[in-house]
Amino acid sequence: MSSSKIPDVVLQSSSNHHKMPVIGFGTASTSSTNDTKEAVLEAIKVGYRHFDTASIYGSEEPLGEAIAEALQLGLIASRDELFITSKLWCTQNFPHLVLPAIHKTLQSLKLEYLDLYLIHWPIAVKDGNWQEYPYPEEAVAYLDLKGVWQAMEECQKQGFTKSIGVSNFSSKKLQNILSFATIPPSVNQIELNPTWQQKKLREYCQKEGIIVTAYSPLGSVGSLWGSNGVVDNELLKQIGEAHGKSTAQVSLRWLYELGVTTVVKSYNKERMKQNLEIFDWSLTKDDYEKIDEIKQNSMFRNGPAKLIEALWDEEN
Repeated sequence: MSSSKIPDVVLQSSSNHHKMPVIGFGTASTSSTNDTKEAVLEAIKVGYRHFDTASIYGSEEPLGEAIAEALQLGLIASRDELFITSKLWCTQNFPHLVLPAIHKTLQSLKLEYLDLYLIHWPIAVKDGNWQEYPYPEEAVAYLDLKGVWQAMEECQKQGFTKSIGVSNFSSKKLQNILSFATIPPSVNQIELNPTWQQKKLREYCQKEGIIVTAYSPLGSVGSLWGSNGVVDNELLKQIGEAHGKSTAQVSLRWLYELGVTTVVKSYNKERMKQNLEIFDWSLTKDDYEKIDEIKQNSMFRNGPAKLIEALWDEEN
């Protein structure tokens, strides 16, 4: 499928109402940097134009190399054809470290600007040689969210990114940002799939004009905290069989019909293509009723974020 057929959404708080493709390609992986570079090049060939990275992933450099090679090969005519997202890590969640962090990210990517820059987690971590992850309690520092957000706004004002947003923020934390923001967050990237549906948070974001992006839309098979809860779900399998589609395609179509954007990661060429084949069919009312029955379970609440009880604000 060509990238021109992937729908996009307008980011309301961006410069010039910037558009973001509804499906992005994730680069959080334990694979080698060369594997990441090759996967990104293949993804560009298949039709992906939105690429998601973060300083903590270690994938900024290979993504940047893939973009440079794609330009050289003529796979894209200009960098402007791509939408690039990166994220501010917890150890840089301090007002004076935000601008240096985005400069380092742009240097790693060899780009002049990002399309979207996100606060990765609403947690600040003290400088130190922390070997544990999740971080121990003594590593966590006070988060000056107002100061950090003002620095994020400065990143957009200075043209280092066209849009700014957050990741893993509850409704309560979004409400806090909106109380002082002069540039509201365009996006909230959260764990979201049929096994963790986050209805209250989705409704709040919709009310406030914040685009929701789902990470782990297919669960996170093979990761330390991940599960096969989506791809092995019997109800999703039944729905897929009725439509001649995979469980992954059912999950992605469900998210798309909800108005949610997604970041999906697969370095398998065939699955890369399949994950884009969700725009020419629809789910039924019966399908929705089945999906509503699925038992809810968060991957990240039992994993890297379990340390911070207040992180979720008892939202679900």
